[in-house]
Amino acid sequence: MSDIKTSFITKCIHVGNDIDKETGAIRRPLTMANSYRLPEDASTLNWSDPNNLVYTRNTSANQTYLQERLSALEEAEDCVVLASGVAALSAVFFTFLDKDSHVICSNVSYIAVYRLLNEYLPEKYGIEATLVDSSNIEEIKNAIRPNTKLIHIETPGNPTTRISDIEEISKIAKKAGALLSVDSTFASPFLQHPLGLGADLVVHSLTKYINGHGDAMGGAVLGSKKLVDKIKREAMVNVGGAISPFNAWLIMRGVVTLPLRMKQHSESALKIAQFLEAYPSVKFVAYPGLKSHPQHEIAKKQMSMFSGVISFGLNANVETHNKFVNSLELIISAVSIGHDESLIVYTGPNDERNHFYPEEFKHGHLRFSVGLEDPNDIINDLKQAFKKCGL
Repeated sequence: MSDIKTSFITKCIHVGNDIDKETGAIRRPLTMANSYRLPEDASTLNWSDPNNLVYTRNTSANQTYLQERLSALEEAEDCVVLASGVAALSAVFFTFLDKDSHVICSNVSYIAVYRLLNEYLPEKYGIEATLVDSSNIEEIKNAIRPNTKLIHIETPGNPTTRISDIEEISKIAKKAGALLSVDSTFASPFLQHPLGLGADLVVHSLTKYINGHGDAMGGAVLGSKKLVDKIKREAMVNVGGAISPFNAWLIMRGVVTLPLRMKQHSESALKIAQFLEAYPSVKFVAYPGLKSHPQHEIAKKQMSMFSGVISFGLNANVETHNKFVNSLELIISAVSIGHDESLIVYTGPNDERNHFYPEEFKHGHLRFSVGLEDPNDIINDLKQAFKKCGL
């Protein structure tokens, strides 16, 4: 791409794309190849080079195009794209945590992160993990140890929608000589820029908002070239976390509409959250765009809009929560977020992370990913489900 200064929405369309030299197509093609032709003299070639096209386990053409685009959107020096969001998170932990090191993490986080840091890494490798409410700065300060290597936070958090102050936490990390990684999946690069707020690494599940169509899996880690190169060498090439060219191509296509979709998700979610908050049978609503949200002011400071995930609970038992979900007609009972269709999932009071949840979540909650439908249609669907349940 030229040196013309362009906006976010233009970068979503043009960065990483070019005219195909063979056909003249104005969109780079999907290249489903495992191997690439070697140079005439391959005697000095690094067979595990993650930055040259040799073998798709190291990197693929479509992966490099996507990395270029995501780097531009996050204003990062470099990006590594991996097979899933969990592969991206695992890559960060595998690369920067070693035996006897200490990590601090948000106590309510994506379930795979919780298991990795609360169970697998401590038991297998002696890595120490302290899980804290990362929206509470004092808890992070008090958790710092001499061997703290990494602070990892989710903001907005899954499924609580808690907001952690990236800028303030980055100061704590730097003082401690630790890295700060931020899972910004719920926000996407359109709504939040962790690197600009002092984070060292930003992680995305590309499966969610960045792809946006519910049809491809991927993950990404972005940051300085030095840090990302280390992840590429150790966790991509040598652990085998590379993304398939087809998924990279699909996600590249999805990014084009990211700004348009995030505006719609955010505007609709705010309207629906306001409806839910006013509904008598709703016990609580957690959405960063509501003034009632505990970290609303921090969200306003570090996000441009508030994304599309709402968590809420009903004044009802487990059976009625399930009946409510199964009475919905437009909203689909399914995991994941960021799809074009609205998705909802009920988590009951037996969740293994339940002791870390805010009090209002502990009796069960609904995580609602607002899609791209007309918000009035979604509200009408909620109303008819409430009515069927006598709520």
